[in-house]
Amino acid sequence: MLGGIATGKSTVSRLLQTKHHIPVIDADVLARQVVEPGKCAYRKVVREFGTSILLPSGQIDRKKLGEIVFNDESKRKRLNGIVHPAVTWAMVVEVVKHWWKGSRWVVLDVPLLIEGGLYKWVGEVVVVYCPPEVQLERLQTRDGLSADEAQRRISAQLSIEAKIGYAQVVVDNRGGVDELEEQVRSYVISRNSR
Repeated sequence: MLGGIATGKSTVSRLLQTKHHIPVIDADVLARQVVEPGKCAYRKVVREFGTSILLPSGQIDRKKLGEIVFNDESKRKRLNGIVHPAVTWAMVVEVVKHWWKGSRWVVLDVPLLIEGGLYKWVGEVVVVYCPPEVQLERLQTRDGLSADEAQRRISAQLSIEAKIGYAQVVVDNRGGVDELEEQVRSYVISRNSR
């Protein structure tokens, strides 16, 4: 499952987990875990971007690192080159764990599923969509960003229209929670009937 930043992937993930008991592996959560102090990706990120990106606790200051990488494409690519392989491996481990537990299917919540080439390894691609103006407003509100900062982060990703081109299923999140819940319910029923 993917979508643009602030399109509602996390909400759909939460619905899948809480209402339908579908395992969801969240790449954003794994991305935070693989850069925790002591982890290999953490050491590589600090080596690449310097200690100025660290908080006094030793944790990576995600806001500071975000300001660096979302303003410089080459730095963003270098960060992705460090973090993505570590996240991919962590996802494989999680999928195997769920498989061993007997799960029929698992949802991978991966914002960069297309860009990272992982779409080739999944059974179907689900895109969570909302109109660009809604996405921009949600991102500004959620992360406390200016319109320019939010637009830079949106522009750093593959367009939602391009992502839809890879999708077998599109979840339209322009409406309210009730409409979203109904789409998710219908999808789960359809998926479970295969």
